[in-house]
Amino acid sequence: MKNEALEGLNPEQLAGVTTTEGPVLILAGAGSGKTRVLTHRVAYLIKERGVAPYHIMAITFTNKAAGEMRRRIDSIVGDGCEGVWVSTFHASCVRILRRFADRIGYDTNFTIYDTDDSKTAMKAVLKQLNVDTKKIKERYFLNIISQAKNELIFPEEFAAKNSGDFSKKREIDAYYAYQARLRESNALDFDDLLCETVRLLRQDAEVREYYRDKLWYIMVDEYQDTNTAQFELVRLLTGEKHNLCVVGDDDQSIYKFRGANIRNILDFEEYFPEAKVIKLEENYRSRGRILDVANAVIKNNVGRKEKKLWTEREEGERVRIRQFDSAFEEAQFIASDIDARLRRGEASSYSDYAVLYRTNAQSRLLEEQMIVRNIPYRIVGGVNFYSRREIKDVLAYLKTVDNGRDDVAVRRILNVPKRGIGATSEDKIAVYAEANHISFYDALKKADEIPGFGRSASKVRPFTDFIEELRARKDELTVAELIREILDRTGYEKELELEGTDDGKTRIENLGELYSKAMSYEQGVADGSAGGYDSDETSADEKRSGLSGFLEEVALIADIDRLNPDEEYVVLMTLHGAKGLEFPHVYMSGMEDGLFPSYMSITSDTGSDELEEERRLCYVGITRAMETLTMTMARARMVRGETQYGALSRFIKEIPEELTEGERYEPKPRDEWISPPVKNPYIDRGFGSAGYKKGVSRAKNFGTKIEKKPLDYVEGDRVSHGKFGEGTVISIIDGGRDYEVTVDFDTAGTKKMFASFAKMQKV
Repeated sequence: MKNEALEGLNPEQLAGVTTTEGPVLILAGAGSGKTRVLTHRVAYLIKERGVAPYHIMAITFTNKAAGEMRRRIDSIVGDGCEGVWVSTFHASCVRILRRFADRIGYDTNFTIYDTDDSKTAMKAVLKQLNVDTKKIKERYFLNIISQAKNELIFPEEFAAKNSGDFSKKREIDAYYAYQARLRESNALDFDDLLCETVRLLRQDAEVREYYRDKLWYIMVDEYQDTNTAQFELVRLLTGEKHNLCVVGDDDQSIYKFRGANIRNILDFEEYFPEAKVIKLEENYRSRGRILDVANAVIKNNVGRKEKKLWTEREEGERVRIRQFDSAFEEAQFIASDIDARLRRGEASSYSDYAVLYRTNAQSRLLEEQMIVRNIPYRIVGGVNFYSRREIKDVLAYLKTVDNGRDDVAVRRILNVPKRGIGATSEDKIAVYAEANHISFYDALKKADEIPGFGRSASKVRPFTDFIEELRARKDELTVAELIREILDRTGYEKELELEGTDDGKTRIENLGELYSKAMSYEQGVADGSAGGYDSDETSADEKRSGLSGFLEEVALIADIDRLNPDEEYVVLMTLHGAKGLEFPHVYMSGMEDGLFPSYMSITSDTGSDELEEERRLCYVGITRAMETLTMTMARARMVRGETQYGALSRFIKEIPEELTEGERYEPKPRDEWISPPVKNPYIDRGFGSAGYKKGVSRAKNFGTKIEKKPLDYVEGDRVSHGKFGEGTVISIIDGGRDYEVTVDFDTAGTKKMFASFAKMQKV
């Protein structure tokens, strides 16, 4: 009788599946079948070792990955595997907190704040602290707080660490006040989901032991992307048994800017000395030459564990290198090449193609050329569906019905649609709420008692009456019916219809999509596919059906989860966004020093760390390709209205010439390199104006030698920039060859620049 749990595995995969006791580190190279190992490992534990499904936990980073893992487990194990806990880090934390959040001072029906909600809350905090947000933006403080939370530094420790630094007082006050506001609103931001779960497990021995007794075997996917908080969460859940299996690839650690700590995987054997290390190096995705290129690039990194991808597939085509005079010509080539290849039958679908780039700004020219060629495309990583204004408005109504303590949600919709409640009236309500230590919504219900509020109370009452009515009916109405009630009773959809604009029609279509999402969610609850919780002991509250469950699900959806491989379009996306995906044909555009690797990484004062992360990002891009890979660069590129000149990326130079085809133009040594005259393609083709000629500047040349000069301004000074106007200097870092200056401009937001390029003047 065949053993499905072990069928079709290579020797290394087999070892990863059957080594179940104690800590295991599986170093899984790109395309080496790590998901297969994880799913077969679960099946092996259940079918061969007799482990009950509810004693197994598998954690990953995206809903898409969790869903795929769940489907594969179901197909191997069949009936009885529903109890396996398969979810993302954040969803796992939500599940724990929904059951036990009251033990750390939250109600279990807490709201989850997205980025916009957090920004709104911080704006209110800074107003309370008399911080001018024109000078220092909300996101400056939010970034500092997020970095602290990633390292499990709570407000008290943050204050203690910075107590001797007077310049940090604003950040300390903002952190305390922000967390206080969240707690008052019974809300958690995404970082809190991890931090507060760790706090709960650290402080409450009963809860900690409950989960340790429940979870005998824990598996973590994409371990190289974990931060300190995630590491501590896993450590606390694992306990003394140490039956922890982590799967990851240090060569694909590319999320340092999000707090990922590569040391978690590099130092795994230090944390768990008894760990067994298994390497998966056979690649099932890419042609041989593509893997040779990937190996040639990544071997230049020092901070990595040695491994080398190989495949039994044929070598395939050599990687194509293409250089162009301008970014316009680069985009033109990519679009025409895709069109020509499809016409020649080299691919069967537009969805076989992906164009990857380092920065979102590169997408514009590519979009234009796709339109010119009538090529269907989709940008992945743009505005998230759930971040659109009309969607957030309706969700704010639903959040208010579910949790009236969520001040951000209530204040968002207080005057949507217009109810004649002005800013002055809203401020009076807020002051009354704060003085009486009640929520903003509870203050609205007592509008008649607010001094000086007068006739404005009559404008508030219909709003609170409507919310109270929906609350009374929320258990009898489905989520879709609640949405329909909100749209009809408020006249929201009717207002959009009366606009008669294309934008109005698009927003109505988006509301229809939200309605469809609600219908799909209810169907999932009905057939048992929503939630994914174990069947043996999960309480009704924990299953989170109905309105609360719907709000929780949409709060945890990532943009990448909405990529549909069955639809006909070319994918345009950043290299960061492409992680975890694969495409038959890949174009990597913008392969220029200064763009990729970024100029910041080349001149960073942190040594090789930044450059090594950029090289890992290049490795990720290369290994997305299955059949063919094309790498393109432009010698001139318009950036922020100015033409900048770049040399061929050092990553391309690290590839042996016998693995590529296409001419490489070697620039002069970097310190001697002078910009060649480059024709402006926008003007030459009639797309530009005299304004573009003014934008051409050879002074801002990535290849030009920089002369470092002393600055006449310091942190905290007001400065003026020729394009961005006035702003406040947030930080100055000596990068060796130049100063890296971060400025929060009054109108343009926060910008990070090099002093010799920025040429700012002290005001």
